[in-house]
Amino acid sequence: MNIGILYSRIRKDEKLLLGELRERDHEITKIDVRKHQFGLDGTTADIEDLDLVVDRCLSTSRSLYATRFIDHYGIPVVNGPETADVCADKAKNSLALDDAGVPTPETKVAFTTDSAMEAIEEFGYPCVLKPVVGSWGRLMAKIDSKSAAEAILEHKKVLGHYEHKVFYIQEFVDKPGRDIRVLATDGKPVAAMTRTSDHWLTNAAKGGETDDFELDDRALELVEQASDAVGGGLLGVDLMEVGGPESGEYTVHEINHNVEFKALDSCVDVDVPAAVVDWLESKAAAENEELTTA
Repeated sequence: MNIGILYSRIRKDEKLLLGELRERDHEITKIDVRKHQFGLDGTTADIEDLDLVVDRCLSTSRSLYATRFIDHYGIPVVNGPETADVCADKAKNSLALDDAGVPTPETKVAFTTDSAMEAIEEFGYPCVLKPVVGSWGRLMAKIDSKSAAEAILEHKKVLGHYEHKVFYIQEFVDKPGRDIRVLATDGKPVAAMTRTSDHWLTNAAKGGETDDFELDDRALELVEQASDAVGGGLLGVDLMEVGGPESGEYTVHEINHNVEFKALDSCVDVDVPAAVVDWLESKAAAENEELTTA
């Protein structure tokens, strides 16, 4: 295969992926989006002979636009722009999950500080305020009181960017000090881990401790449904246990389209990069077969 890697910075995740691709003697074309232009009729990047492009852009905006152009040129890209568009926006994410009947935290969106305050009061305390676009737990706030809500809303009001004028408010889910990250390829889990912390944010990027997790039948079902809800692909599906670890009930609070897997790879027995490349090979083969039979 000739695989294109769309990136803006090579992190450990990309190094793991590149290492596995090279071990299998695949050709690799690295496409630094900071150095290229994407026009209606083509790009300055060398992409003509690519079998598949893998989006690993760190920047959400670059990811959304670059994948849209790559798709426009008729080159298969994972994850596709439609999936990326839904996953990159928490409000669209919530709507897609709810449309698919996947349990997800109760959510409200407001567009003024007064309306947002009303929604927060209706939820009661604590509740959670998140940016509609963002990752690694940044700019998320657990709101414990009316005075805290007023201060946070005032700060967001003066931040300037239009996304801060979209107030995305969710119920606070009393998870058992952890959540569950599942790496899945078209709804089929590669591996899963728990992320545990004394802080209410359990992201690995925030210092959460990771450990292997075995998915039960209900979790497997929800991962597949959540993946289908956003169009499939290489995804990170995040679940929280409702009612404690023994309840067997979950809520899916987020799906990530540009999922990091270095923490997962370090805490499970599965060779995560190898499993991802297995899937990429099958995607490229399927695309080639479709082209030859068309």
